[in-house]
Amino acid sequence: MLSDNIALDHVQIAAPPGCEHEARRFFGDLFELEELPKPLTLAGRGGVWFRVGQQQLHIGVESEFAPAKKAHPALRLASTNAINGLARRLSEADQPVIWDHSLQGILRFYTEDPWGNRIEVLASV
Repeated sequence: MLSDNIALDHVQIAAPPGCEHEARRFFGDLFELEELPKPLTLAGRGGVWFRVGQQQLHIGVESEFAPAKKAHPALRLASTNAINGLARRLSEADQPVIWDHSLQGILRFYTEDPWGNRIEVLASV
C-alpha cells in the first residue's frame, strides 16, 4: 500500500514579506523550535525553516498574504506539563490561547502566529 511508504516531510505556512524576525521570536523563542538553515538556492526567497520532531515547519513568504483562519498545522507536545508551559509563555507574550476541551483524552488549545494564521497545540492526557 502506498500510504505505508509516505511520510510527512514538512508543512508550510504563509507569512508576509519581512516575517523572519517575528517567525524566530514566535516559533524559535516561544515554541522553542530549532531553526534550520535554508538551502542557499532558496534563501533569497525569505522565510524561515524549523525542526519539528522528524519533520519541518516552513514559514514561507507570500507577497499577497492573507492569514489561514481554518487550515492549520497541529503541533503535538509530549506532555501536559509541556503544553501548559507553552500556553503560559504564549499568554505572557500576549499571544492568544483558546482552550478546546472537545476531544476526550486530549488537552489542546488554539493560538495565532504573529500574522493571524491558526495554530493548534495538543497533548495526550
